[in-house]
Amino acid sequence: MRNTLDFLLYDWLKVQDLSGRERFADHSRDTFDAVLDTCERIAREKFAPFNRLADTEEPRFDGERVHLPQATHEALAAYVGSGMLAAAQDHGHGGMQLPCVVEMAANCFFSKASVAMGGYAMLTNGNANLLMAHGTEMQRKVFAMNEFSGRWFGTMCLSEPQAGSSLSDVATRAEPDGEGFDADPLGPRYRLTGNKMWISGGEHEITENIVHLVLAKIPGTDGKPLPGTKGISLFIVPKHLVDTQGQLTGERNDVALAGLNHKLGYRGTTNCLLNFGEGRQTPGGKRGAIGYLVSKPGDGLRCMFHMMNEARIGVGLGAVMLGYAGYEASLEYARQRPQGRPITAAGKDAAQPQRPIIEHADVKRMLLAQKSFVEGGLALELFCAHLVDEQQTGSAEDADTAKLLLEVLTPIAKSWPSEWCLEANSLAIQVLGGYGYTRDFPVEQYWRDNRLNMIHEGTHGIQGLDLLGRKVVMDGGKALMALAARVSDTAQRAGQVPGLAEAANELGAALAAVGGATKKAWSTGQPEEALANATPYLQAFGHTVLAWIWLDVALSLTDRDDDFARGKRAAQRYFFAYELPKIHAWLGVVARREPLTREMQDAWF
Repeated sequence: MRNTLDFLLYDWLKVQDLSGRERFADHSRDTFDAVLDTCERIAREKFAPFNRLADTEEPRFDGERVHLPQATHEALAAYVGSGMLAAAQDHGHGGMQLPCVVEMAANCFFSKASVAMGGYAMLTNGNANLLMAHGTEMQRKVFAMNEFSGRWFGTMCLSEPQAGSSLSDVATRAEPDGEGFDADPLGPRYRLTGNKMWISGGEHEITENIVHLVLAKIPGTDGKPLPGTKGISLFIVPKHLVDTQGQLTGERNDVALAGLNHKLGYRGTTNCLLNFGEGRQTPGGKRGAIGYLVSKPGDGLRCMFHMMNEARIGVGLGAVMLGYAGYEASLEYARQRPQGRPITAAGKDAAQPQRPIIEHADVKRMLLAQKSFVEGGLALELFCAHLVDEQQTGSAEDADTAKLLLEVLTPIAKSWPSEWCLEANSLAIQVLGGYGYTRDFPVEQYWRDNRLNMIHEGTHGIQGLDLLGRKVVMDGGKALMALAARVSDTAQRAGQVPGLAEAANELGAALAAVGGATKKAWSTGQPEEALANATPYLQAFGHTVLAWIWLDVALSLTDRDDDFARGKRAAQRYFFAYELPKIHAWLGVVARREPLTREMQDAWF
C-alpha cells in the first residue's frame, strides 16, 4: 500500500508543494515521510497484531466498569504519544501544523491495522476540532486542548433510541441550571436529561475523562421544546466535572452507561446507550447532567455538522482501508493457492500441475475489481483532504472552489467507499472460497467491520437526499458546476493522450448523463418525485466521480511503463469497462422519476 500512498501524495496531488505556503513552511517531503513512517510502524506493531483480539474480546460491562483488552490501552497510548491527535493544529496548541491530507494519509495505517481501536482517536480529534471552531476560548483551553494531548477522549451524542437519524425528534432536554447559569466560565450551564443511543466510545477507562458533545433541546417559555431542528442546541457534557484549569474536581457527572450494544463488527469500539440525568449521580447535590452550551441556543446542528462532515470523510477513509486490507490478504492468498489447470482446446490435462488461482481470469476479475475500488477510494479521500488544505491556505479563488467541491463531494466520500469497498471485502472472501468464510483468515472480520460504515454518519438514503436534495441544487447549482468544470478539464486533457481518449469520451458522456438526470428529476419541482430515487442517483454520481478520479490518476502515469503503472492503468480500464456503464441503469429511474417506490403500499408487501 505504501507505494500507492506515496504516488498519490507526491506524484498525483503534489502535496510537497504545500510546504511553499506559510502555514506549512517548516515542512518538506522529508518531514511528511517521517510522519508516515512513524504511523506505519506504530500501526504495524501496536494495532495490527491485536485486531483479532479486539474483535473476540469484546468490551464487557460488569455493572460498574467497562473492560477492554490491555492491548487497546497500549495501542492508543502509542497513538497519543505520536502526537497525531493534534497533528494539524497550530504549533502554539501543541500541534505539528501538518496539512490535512498528510494527517489523513498517516491515519490510513491505523484504520487498516485496526479500525475499531483507531475509532476512539478519530472521534476525539473531531470533537476537539469542533470546539476549536465553535467553542469559547475557555472551552478550547479546558476541553479541546486536553483532548488534543490525549489526556481525555471525546464522543458525539446525536441519536436517541426513539429517533435514530431523525434529529428533529430528539427528546433530550436542557434546562438552565439555576440562577447565574449564564455566568459559568466554562459556558452557560444547563442540566440535561435524556437518553443517547449508538454512542461510539461512550464509556471506557482508556483516559481519565470523556468529553461528550450532546445535542439537546432547551424548552421555551411554555416549557415545551421547539419543534424541528431549529430548537437543537449543543452541549459539552464531561463524564467527570472539571475546573477552569482542566483539573478533575472529584465529582462524577450524572451520565451513566445503561448498556453496551453488541454489533456485527467494530467490536473493539465500545458502543453505548447513555442515560443523562437519571439521578445515579447528583453533581452539586442535584440530579441532571451538567452541560455547557456551545455557541448559542438553537445553533447545535450547525455546530455539530462541523464534526459530522469531518467524521463522514473519516468513515469513508476507514471503509477504504478495510477494503484495502481485504484486497491485500486475498491477493496474497491467490498467489499461493494452487487450484485448477489451464483449459485448452482439448480440455484440461489432469497430468499437468495445478496453477495458482491468480492465473484464472475470474480471480483476476475479482482482484481487479478490488484494486479499482480501494485504490480509487483512497485517491478520492486524499483528494477531499487536499481540498480542506486548499480551503484553509489557498488563494481566495481556490479556497472558494475547494469549499464548493467539498460540499458536493462529502456525501460521495462517505457513501461510495462504504458501499464499494465493502463489495471489495465480499470479493476478498470469494477469492478465498470456503476459507474466506472462516475465522482462520482475516477477510471475514474485515467484511463485518466494514458493514457498519454504510450506516455510520448517515445511511445511503440520507446521503442521497443530501446530495440530490441540497448539494447539487444549492446556490443555483454552483457546487455541481464547479465539479463539472474539474471533470471536464480532466476529460479534455485525457482526450489528447493516446490510450485515454476513449475513456475521456466515456467520462464526458457520463457527466452529461448525470447533469441531464439531475434536471429531469427536478423538472416538476416536486421534492417527493425528485427524491424518491435519490439513492440510485447517489450511486451513479459516485461512480462518475470515481471514473473521473481514475482518469485523472492515469494522467499522472503517462511517462511510466513499469509494473506499478501498468497495474494502475489496468484498474482504470477495469472501472471504465465494468463499472461506469452501470450509471445508465441508475440514472434511468432518476430521469423518469420512477414512481414505484412512492406508490408501493404497505399491504402489498
